[in-house]
Amino acid sequence: MATIARPRPAALNLTPSAEARIAELMQRAPAEAIGVKLSTPKRGCSGLAYSVDYVSEAKPFDERIDTAGGTLFVDGGSILYLIGSTMNWVEDDFTAGFVFNNPNAKGACGCGESFTV
Repeated sequence: MATIARPRPAALNLTPSAEARIAELMQRAPAEAIGVKLSTPKRGCSGLAYSVDYVSEAKPFDERIDTAGGTLFVDGGSILYLIGSTMNWVEDDFTAGFVFNNPNAKGACGCGESFTV
């Protein structure tokens, strides 16, 4: 019996507003940018934070998520903390930014700047 390979699900889900924001970022990106990259550097009182920056080269273990407006790379060292998460872009009268629904987060600091797994 032949086995049919299923496509691997994305490690991170993007909402339409997150995809639109990536497209906006890529429209005004530096010439050398090939996409934007999500990572989780150690920062804040809970340990890890979300960081999105332009990237000019893909690293071998980065997860690549292609969208209509540009490419999102997820840092290979951060992917285990992010599997199953949803990345959204939210704007209101006072703030704008990426918001993450991360099922792996076991806690967050009071200001919402960092999380722990």
